[in-house]
Amino acid sequence: MDDRTTVLIVDDHALFREGLKELLESDDEIVVVGQAGDSEGAVSVTAERKPHVVLLDVEIPGDEVTTTVSRIQAASPDTEVIILSMYDGPYLVRSLLAQNIRGYLLKSVRRAELLAAVHAARTDHDRVVLAVSRESLCQAQPSNVNPLSARELQVLELVSEALSNGQVASRLDLTEATVKRHLRNIFVKLGAVSRVDAVNKAVAASLIKPPSTHHNPGHGGS
Repeated sequence: MDDRTTVLIVDDHALFREGLKELLESDDEIVVVGQAGDSEGAVSVTAERKPHVVLLDVEIPGDEVTTTVSRIQAASPDTEVIILSMYDGPYLVRSLLAQNIRGYLLKSVRRAELLAAVHAARTDHDRVVLAVSRESLCQAQPSNVNPLSARELQVLELVSEALSNGQVASRLDLTEATVKRHLRNIFVKLGAVSRVDAVNKAVAASLIKPPSTHHNPGHGGS
């Protein structure tokens, strides 16, 4: 009977997935049983293959990462989730740890650390492996940490008033491209998949006031 640890790789970059597959299978006790590039694929393949471990990137298309983790856990309760990402903001780390993930590793992690985390996820059920920045680890503890910069908060406040990217850019004397970059950072930090989702999450975390309390400038425009 094949007793190797089975792994599903979820990342929207095919080249990265292939490289990661080669790295993992350099360990004779690990076998990659599937790959996916978005949240729907992640859940579908998990349900079909029931891997021991899912290596999940936070920025894949589809559902926000916290929703994807919940869906993976529902599809295969015995499957463990390890986050492998370029980003390790404290708000996101804290949210995912609350969902009982088994590890959060930056993509800069060393090969030996990654392989050890995969093995630990299957064999040591009391262990959570973290390979994140010192800043993120320190800030992941308090519940009142604001993950957004002052400028990102300004952008999100205006977005909550139903202003378009162009209108936000005009208000803050920025280019529209800069506003889009700020929004992308906001989405990643909050685990959001849309403008409305980002606003809702920020309100729920008391980062901004509810839109109903803002002054709405008559019409949103486009």
